[in-house]
Amino acid sequence: MSSIILTQTPSVPRRLLLLLQLSFLLLLSSASNAVTPAGVPCRPDQAAALLRLKRSFAVTSNSVTAFRSWRAGTDCCGWEGVGCAAGAGANNGRAVTSLHLGDRGLESAGIDPALFELTSLEYLNLAYNNFGGSKIPSDGFERLIRLTHLNLSSSGFTGQVPASIGNLTSLVSLDLSTYFMIVEIPDDAYETLISQTANSIWLIEPNFETFISKLTNLRDLHLGYVDMSNSGAQWCDALANSSPNLQVISLPFCSISGPICRSLSLLQSLAALNLQHNNLSGPIPDFLSNLSNLSVLQLNHNELEGWVSPAIFGQKNLVTIDLHHNLGISGILPNFSADSRLEELLVGQTNFSGLIPSSIGNLKFLKQLDLGASGFFGELPSSIGKLESLNALGISGVGLEGPLPSWVANLTSLTALVFSDCGLSGSIPSFIGDLKELRTLALCNCKFSGEIPPHIFNLTQMELLLLHFNNFTGTIELTSLSNLPQLYAFDLSYNNLAVVDGEYNSSVSLPQIVLLYLPGCSMSKFPIFLRHQYEINGLDLSDNEINGTIPHWAWETWNYISLLGLSGNRFTSVGYDPLLPLQVDLLDLSNNMLEGSIPIPRGSSTSLKYSNNGFSSMPSNFSAHLRDVTFFMADGNEISGNIPLEFCSAKSLQLLDLSYNNFNGSISSCLMDSVSTLQVLNLKGNELHGVLPDDIKEGCSFQALDISGNLIEGKRCLQKLGAARIIDLASNNFSGPLPQDQWFKKLKSMMIGYSNTSLVMDHEVPRVGRYKFSTTITYKGSAVTLTKILRTFVFIDVSENKFHGSIPGTIGELILLHALNMSHNFLTGPIPSQLGHLNQLEALDMSSNELSGVIPQELASLDFLAILNLSYNKLEGRIPQSPHFSTFSSISFLGNKGLCGLPLSTGCSNTTSLNVIPSEKNPVDIVLFLSAGLGFGLGFAIAIVVAWGIPIRKRSTVRQRAL
Repeated sequence: MSSIILTQTPSVPRRLLLLLQLSFLLLLSSASNAVTPAGVPCRPDQAAALLRLKRSFAVTSNSVTAFRSWRAGTDCCGWEGVGCAAGAGANNGRAVTSLHLGDRGLESAGIDPALFELTSLEYLNLAYNNFGGSKIPSDGFERLIRLTHLNLSSSGFTGQVPASIGNLTSLVSLDLSTYFMIVEIPDDAYETLISQTANSIWLIEPNFETFISKLTNLRDLHLGYVDMSNSGAQWCDALANSSPNLQVISLPFCSISGPICRSLSLLQSLAALNLQHNNLSGPIPDFLSNLSNLSVLQLNHNELEGWVSPAIFGQKNLVTIDLHHNLGISGILPNFSADSRLEELLVGQTNFSGLIPSSIGNLKFLKQLDLGASGFFGELPSSIGKLESLNALGISGVGLEGPLPSWVANLTSLTALVFSDCGLSGSIPSFIGDLKELRTLALCNCKFSGEIPPHIFNLTQMELLLLHFNNFTGTIELTSLSNLPQLYAFDLSYNNLAVVDGEYNSSVSLPQIVLLYLPGCSMSKFPIFLRHQYEINGLDLSDNEINGTIPHWAWETWNYISLLGLSGNRFTSVGYDPLLPLQVDLLDLSNNMLEGSIPIPRGSSTSLKYSNNGFSSMPSNFSAHLRDVTFFMADGNEISGNIPLEFCSAKSLQLLDLSYNNFNGSISSCLMDSVSTLQVLNLKGNELHGVLPDDIKEGCSFQALDISGNLIEGKRCLQKLGAARIIDLASNNFSGPLPQDQWFKKLKSMMIGYSNTSLVMDHEVPRVGRYKFSTTITYKGSAVTLTKILRTFVFIDVSENKFHGSIPGTIGELILLHALNMSHNFLTGPIPSQLGHLNQLEALDMSSNELSGVIPQELASLDFLAILNLSYNKLEGRIPQSPHFSTFSSISFLGNKGLCGLPLSTGCSNTTSLNVIPSEKNPVDIVLFLSAGLGFGLGFAIAIVVAWGIPIRKRSTVRQRAL
C-alpha cells in the first residue's frame, strides 16, 4: 500500500504551528514593550539571576550571539529574549515576566536554579537547545506560580516529568515534546523512517492522571515522545475531565492505548487532535464530526478499526484529516463540497474502498492527497488534475487499471508522486520529466513496463526514486545517478532489469545514498559504485548472481549499517576474518555458498541470518556480540560439535534456528533456562542425543519448540511448555505414555488467542524499516517460500517416537490447534471423542499406531479438516458419515480390518458386527509429516510417501532433510 512523503512536527501542521508561534511572539513583544513607569529598569535581583543563568550555558558561537546584549549594568528588560510587564515589580524596579531563549542552539548540563528566582515569569521558552540528557529539576517549578506558557521541547531532557509542573495551575500552554521528522517510504517493506533531533531524549511521565488533574486552564498540550504507557486507557478521560478548555492535544509517539473516549466530545473548543503513532484501538468515534472547531485530525499509525462515517470529511473547518496506516478501518469517500477547506486528505494503508468521486476536484486548497488503499477501483477521476495546489499525491488500488493518467502532467507543483499496489501498466510517460519539483517518485508493485526513460535521471530535486516490483526492462548504470545530487533512497528491486556499475569517473560527483535496494537485478559483480558511498544505512543486493568473494573493502567502507542483505547470491567467501569490523543491525548472508567459520559483525547486532550455506564452525568467544541479538538463524549448514554455550548469554534472544546441521551432544540446560526471552527454538535435523533438559522455568516464553529428527529422550520438560504454540518432537527416542491431563491443561496458548499481538513474525530495523522473516517448506511435494510467518499457527507433532498408552481426552481443550500428528507410535485405546471440539483443526494424523474402537462421530463435524490419516490401526465399526467426511478417500482408513462403509469398498452388515478386510501382501505405508518449517507458521509441510513392500512399523530415516 502506498503512503506519501510527509514532514511533521510533534504538534500540528506547519500552518497552524506558525500561527501559534506568532501569537506567542506577539505576547512576548507586548510584554517586553510595556513600561510602568517610563524608564523604570528591572530589579537588580532579576538581572543577577539572569546573568547566573547565562553563565550556566557553555560558551559557543551560539551563546555569544544569544547573550550579546546581556551585559551587567544595563537594563535587563532590554536584553534580547527578556520581557518585563507593566506592574510586575515594586518601586525598586520591574520583574522579568517572559524569557524567550528558544531555538538558540544553547548547550548546558542542566537548568540552573537561578531560573527559579524569576518568580514573576509568565512565559518561558527553552525549546530547541541542548541540556545534555539532564533531568528536569524536580524542585523549582512550583515557585513559578504565574507561569502560563512553558516550552521545554526538543531540548535533550530525560527522566520523569516532575510533579511540580503539574502544580502550575495557571498554565495555558505546555510543550514537553520532541521534534521529529517522518519520512514515509511508500511500501510495506520499508515502513516508516523516523528522524529525531540529535539531542532528543524521551521523557517518562509518572502518573498522568494525577499530573494533569490541576491543569484546569490548559489550552495547548504538546507531549510528543513522552512515554505515557503507564497511563493505560485512562489518559483520555483524564484529559477531557481535567482540562475542559483544551484547543490543541498533541500526543504522538506517546505509547498511549485504548479507545478514543467519549469524554473528548465535551471539548467543544478542540481545534487540533494529534494522536499519531500510538497503540489506539476501537473505532473512530462519530462525535468528531460534531466538533465544529476541529481543523486538524491526525490518527495515523494506530490500530483503529471499524467503519469511518463519511460525515467526518464534511466538517466545515477541517484542514487536515490523516487516518492512514490503520489497517482495520474502512469507509468510502463522500462527495466533497466546493466550500471545503481541506488541505491534507490521507487514507492510505486502510481498508477504504469504492469509487474515487470526481467531486474530489472541488478540494481547491488540497496540498496532500493519499488514496493509497488497495480497495479503490474504477477509473481515476480526471478532476484530480485540476488541483493546482497539490504537492503530494499517492494512489493505490488493484482495481485501478490502464496507463498512468495524462492529467498528472497538470500537477506541476508536485513534490511527491506515488502509484503503488495497483493495476496501472504501460511505460513511464515523458511528461514525468516535466515535473521539475519532484522529490519523490514511487511507482511500486504495479504493472509498469518498458525501459526507464533517461529524463527520470534529470529530475535534479529527486530524493526518493522507488520503482520496485514492476516489469521494467533494459540496463541501468549506477553512474547515471550523478544527475540526482539529492538522492538518498533508490530501489529497483525485482524488475526485469540489469543493473551495472557504468563507467566511473573520479571527477563526477555522485549522490550519497542512504538506502539502496537492488535485489533481483541480475547483477553479476559487487558494485564498485558502493566504494564511494559513505552514507549507506540500508543495502540490499540479495537474489542476484554475484559470485566469488565479498570484497575486503566492503567491510571497511562503512562503520555502521542498519541492514545488509546479501542473500541469494553465489558468494563463496566472506573475504574477511570471522570477526568483522563493520557493525550491522541486520545481516543476511543466507542462501549462498559460503564456507568456513560464521562471520560475526562488530558490536552487537539484533538479527543475524546465515541459513543455507556451507559454514562448518562458529567463532570462539563471541558471546559479547550476542548481547542484543534477537534473531539468530544458521540452519542448513554443516556446523558440528556441541551447541555453543555463548547462546546462553544472549539475554535478548527470541528466535534461535540451528536446524539441519551436524550438531551432536546434548541440549544444554542453560539454553532452556537462562535465555528467558527465547520464544522459538529450532534444532531439528541434527544428531543431538541425551535427555531434553527439564529445568525450563514455569511460564517460560516459548512459543515454538522443534527438536524433531534427533535422538532426544525424556519428556518431563514438556509439562513446563505452557506458553508454546508449536511443539515438534517428531523422529526422536521419546518413550513411555504421553503426558496426561496435567500437561495439556497447561498449554494455555493453544486454548486462548491474543488479539493484541502481531500476526506476522517480523523485526523492526531502526531507521530502515520492518524486516519480515521468511522460510521455505515442502508443501505437497513442492518447495514453497513463506514471506509472512504467522504467529497464529498452532500444532503438535509427536510422531515417529515410542510413545505408548492412551491419548488424553484433554487434547480436545486445545481449541486453537491447527494440526495434530501422533503417527508412528505405539498408542492404544480409543480415539477421544473430545477431538470433535477442535473446530480449527486442518490436519489430523494418527496412523500406524494400535488404536482401537470406533471412529468418533464427532470428527465428522470438523469442517476445516482437510487432511485425515487414521490408517494402520485396529479401528472398527462404521466410518462416520457427513458431507465433509465423505470427501476423504479410502487411503485415510487403510489397514483397519474392522472398518466398513464409504469410502471403503466393504459395506457394513446390519446383523454382524464387522466385515473383515483380508491382509494385503504388499501393504501401503502412508506417512504424513506435519512440520512448520523454519519460521513455524502459516502452513505446514506435507509429504505422503507411498512405499510398496516396506513394513508398516516406523522407520528411522523417514524424516527428509527437505522438510
